[in-house]
Formats: sequence, structure tokens, C-alpha cells
Amino acid sequence: MLQNIFDDLKRMNKRQFLYQFLSFGMIVSSALMIWKGLMVVTGSESPIVVVLSGSMEPAFHRGDLLFLTNYENEPVRVGEIVVFKVEGRDIPIVHRVMKLHEKEGYNSTVKFLTKGDNNSADDRGLYAPGQLWLTNDDVVGRARGFLPYVGMVTIYMNEYPKFKYAILACLGLYVLIHRE
Repeated sequence: MLQNIFDDLKRMNKRQFLYQFLSFGMIVSSALMIWKGLMVVTGSESPIVVVLSGSMEPAFHRGDLLFLTNYENEPVRVGEIVVFKVEGRDIPIVHRVMKLHEKEGYNSTVKFLTKGDNNSADDRGLYAPGQLWLTNDDVVGRARGFLPYVGMVTIYMNEYPKFKYAILACLGLYVLIHRE
């Protein structure tokens, strides 16, 4: 099998190899353009996220793929599921809004408190030191839909790097030797 792949690569002339390489580049750039387009349409810096823990069960399970929007003119509501980033943490958190704290007046602000459905306590222990509430600036997006367990591939790729490299190598070889 592996010998056949190398034989196919040897039979390619420079023009065919360059064509395959450019095709691969177009696939990658198309994916990036789609991602950036989704960012613009949804208003979210990350329009798609994967649930990484069981803290939101039974609403969402580990590996569920969430679709997000983050429109500035929509107020945050109690019961809404938000994805937020906390200072000092790289990975966003998916939890439900439990309480709102509104300050009326000239500088009216809305702050909110979150909690995982499967957690016993609110998220204040997850927030940055000294932070008691979240603001709209902390929100990456709001859950609008999901596909169950589709994100498990992403989780496996992060937990098992050899699996990730094997998949990427297979995809790369496929693009190089595929002649259509």
C-alpha cells in the first residue's frame, strides 16, 4: 500500500506535483475564507465550538458541536447559554446565565453570573481573581444550535497527538496523489 503511494508520487512530473500542491493550498485558503465569513455573519470570534466537559449535561454532552452568534444589539437573558473567555484561560467555557445584575443610569451596564447545569456551584471560582460577574466583553458567543458528538474527532485529536498527525498525514497524501 505504502509502496503504491510512493510509486504514484514518483510517476508525477513537476507540473502535476505543483498542481496538486496548489489544489491543497486552495482547499486550505477556502476553509479559512469560510471561517472568516462565518465570523462576520455571526458576529462571533469563534462561530463554532466543541463542548469539552460534562458540565452542561443534560443540555449538551462532551463532544457536541455548538453554533454561536454574538450580535451586540441582543441583550443577555437569564437561561441563555453563553460561551465566555476568562482572563488567564485559553479555552472558552460553555455555561448558562443564572443571574443578571443591571446598573441603571448614564453608564448603564449589565453584568451576569453563569453556572454549568451539571455543576453544584456558580462559576465565580472559574472567573479571574477578584472578578464576580461577567460582562458582554467576556462573551465569545451564544449557543444557537448544536450537532451531537460531532466534535469528538477534535477532542481525540487534541488528547491523542499521534492520531492527529496520522489523520493529517493521510489527508496530505490523499491530496498529493489524488489526480482529479
